[in-house]
Amino acid sequence: MCYPCATMTADATDAPRPSRLAVLAIGGNALLPRGEPGTAQQERRAARKLAASVVALAREGTRVLVVHGNGPQVGRELVRNEEASTKLPPQPLDVCVAATQGTMGYLLSVAIRNALRSAGMKREVSALLTEVLVSPADVGFDEPTKPVGPFHTTWRARELARTRNLRLVEDAGRGWRQVVASPRPVDILGLEAVEALLALDHVVIAGGGGGVPVAVDAKGAMRGLEGVIDKDRTAALMANHLGADLLVILTPVDNVYLNFGQTDQRALERVGRDEVRQQLEADQFPDGSMGPKIEAALDFLDDGGSTVIITSAQRLVAALADRAGTRILRDDEPTSVRRQLALFPTDEGEEPDDTDFED
Repeated sequence: MCYPCATMTADATDAPRPSRLAVLAIGGNALLPRGEPGTAQQERRAARKLAASVVALAREGTRVLVVHGNGPQVGRELVRNEEASTKLPPQPLDVCVAATQGTMGYLLSVAIRNALRSAGMKREVSALLTEVLVSPADVGFDEPTKPVGPFHTTWRARELARTRNLRLVEDAGRGWRQVVASPRPVDILGLEAVEALLALDHVVIAGGGGGVPVAVDAKGAMRGLEGVIDKDRTAALMANHLGADLLVILTPVDNVYLNFGQTDQRALERVGRDEVRQQLEADQFPDGSMGPKIEAALDFLDDGGSTVIITSAQRLVAALADRAGTRILRDDEPTSVRRQLALFPTDEGEEPDDTDFED
């Protein structure tokens, strides 16, 4: 073997491997909690709390991709549409989803930058607008069921159905509300840009609101569709495409529970995907709450992912050390999990407040 060839072989062998990648999925309600009017100050405060979760992952040297929901935010965009409809042309739903990607990406980017700086970590943060390919033949477009936006009177609902071809349904006596499709994501557009930024050790915010749903028409042109993609499914798909080691899904509760809300409620801690699938088939996880998260977790594990953590933002630090939350494994056999992280204080019994980024 010639010397240059030997050198090239050694360089290829000795090249440092990229650090592990974690995809962090957070809900839109985490930035706009129920019961709050959602002022800019409240949203910034919520973003600072969420930024602590990114720091918890980044402190391990982990590359982080953040995918966020936008349910309440896109609903507010549609309220603005309705209130301004006599002065400005209303925007279609795909444009509203794109708008929330921008506003929420900005809030999270600023909060994460400040949190990383406070932790003494030098990392760049990039927020990307993400389009997600869906099938126009998805069954969701035939029977849309996802409610979005404001409630309308019967008269206004008839007018919207006539003039804008919207589908509305009566909602428990509270008025009429638009329902849209929630199609499954098929592919992520612009994933190469996400991958390139992650390789540069950026914290990347992408896939906001599950991504803007787009399809390719018969002429090969791309167009936006009226729909809302589940952000957990998009997070799982991105995690698989990027070869992520870990998928983290943040929820309002600390664990996944069996018999949730009943007297015999039981928290799941460390479980295999087969057991979780059996519980899903036994209707333990309703469609309106934990069901889509469990399905996304199984999608990730079935396509080659190794571990999913489902927990609250407050318990994420402990969950990363296998001390809290629900950990779903691809295989039932135990895996090597660190019991202690460097960010835990040395004082025994003391646990850090991983949401302490208030002014």
